Amino acid sequence: MANQSIVIVGLGSGDPDQITLGVWRRLQSAKRIFARTEKHPVMSLLQEHEISYSTFDHLYEQHESFPEVYEAIASTLLEAACESVSNGTDDGDHTILYAVPGHPMVAERTVQLLRERCEAAGIDLQIVGGESFLDAAFTSLGIDPIEGFALLDASELQTSQLQPGLHMLIGQVYDVFTASDVKLALMERYPEDYEVVIGHALGVKGEEQVIRVPIYELDRDQSYGNLSVIYIPRSEDPSLRNRTFDRLHEIVATLRSPEGCPWDQEQTHSSIRKNFIEELYEALEALDNDDPVGMQEEFGDVILQVMLHSQMEEEMGSFSVYDVIQTLNEKLIFRHPHVFGDQRAGDAHEALNNWESMKAEEKRLNGTDAARKSELDGIPPDLPALMKAYKLQKKAAKVGFDWDELEPMLAKIEEELQELREAIASEDAEKQADELGDLLFAVVNASRFIHADPEEALSRTNRKFKSRFQYIEEQLRINGKTFDQTDLLEMDRWWDDAKRLT
Repeated sequence: MANQSIVIVGLGSGDPDQITLGVWRRLQSAKRIFARTEKHPVMSLLQEHEISYSTFDHLYEQHESFPEVYEAIASTLLEAACESVSNGTDDGDHTILYAVPGHPMVAERTVQLLRERCEAAGIDLQIVGGESFLDAAFTSLGIDPIEGFALLDASELQTSQLQPGLHMLIGQVYDVFTASDVKLALMERYPEDYEVVIGHALGVKGEEQVIRVPIYELDRDQSYGNLSVIYIPRSEDPSLRNRTFDRLHEIVATLRSPEGCPWDQEQTHSSIRKNFIEELYEALEALDNDDPVGMQEEFGDVILQVMLHSQMEEEMGSFSVYDVIQTLNEKLIFRHPHVFGDQRAGDAHEALNNWESMKAEEKRLNGTDAARKSELDGIPPDLPALMKAYKLQKKAAKVGFDWDELEPMLAKIEEELQELREAIASEDAEKQADELGDLLFAVVNASRFIHADPEEALSRTNRKFKSRFQYIEEQLRINGKTFDQTDLLEMDRWWDDAKRLT
């Protein structure tokens, strides 16, 4: 049986003088050579020595994405290996040689595809190393990888991968469009004028270029190609580390440590419980005011409360904030099967139904549903009363305890209003409070039916009242008056003016 095999060789970082002797001998003796691309300086050696080869450059024009190109290359090589055997007339060697830039195991997706598929296809796969572009980059850019190093793919770059404390080298920067994507990702973590390095043909004599530019110029007037990389030097700049979640975790742990802040050290869940509520309401105020600067600050204060409580539990060995994040991520994925699974949701209503369905399944799986004796269980006891009434009614409605239309709800409001009037006439303070509560509860029921959150509706009215009342105050100032010098009739006129203005 003829030998069915593919040998992958690395052409090195670019300089023909750096190709290994072993790789060169294989290129000279190979019967059939495929090269991923002809756009590599070493290919000139094959031309000078009249060594024939085929390239896959044409596939880059035929396909819309790099993954499609790599799939096509791997499929072609597998087919060629099989054909070389089926077309053979003896038991000789019909090896396919595949030449790639750099080292075959560094940033070569086609090599990974072949490693995954050759064994199943009955094809022997050999990999012969060559100098990686990393070797040239380390030398030309002065990088010592022992200080911490990351190699990233420009085509799949995510902001979450960026770590300012590491030397970062971004490869596969083939064109200005890819460089633009890299720029946008970097600007999420770094200032736009932060200096980075563009390396072209590193290690290739007469062609190497090392260009320093601010991030915002990465996609301006640059000639990117197969031998281009972007280098972000490691930095200990606190302003960069302060944009990372790990730094936040480190700061909170330090505050709670024996060497930290005496006040933070003394706090417990109970002592700062009220802070959580206060910070949430301050965040809501920033939202209501549509205040981006305020939101940025207040959201941070809310996160700080999560961090402090999580840090207390981490010190007890219960869980850490990373466990909190893991639980949240898993919950979001589980409850969105229409995004991360095989279910579908054509609109927000279907998406909400999926959420509720998966939430119920989640409770069944972890056993929390068995611990609940009432359909009304699961509502936090400390919710504001208006919000709590809304949630109680929604839970009751899910099991059919609800009106089918609005009119009976409005009639109930009128009934409760009449009972309040009677309670007021009776001068029974406790009964008056009870009837007022019943009236509010009935109003909440109506708000639910018209899809208006009562808490939000009342908040809007509060804001309107504040704005209009402040208008009255402004008119008093304009007229040189105080509240003692006006009357309700005049204030009502100004109130009506304010209504027309808002």
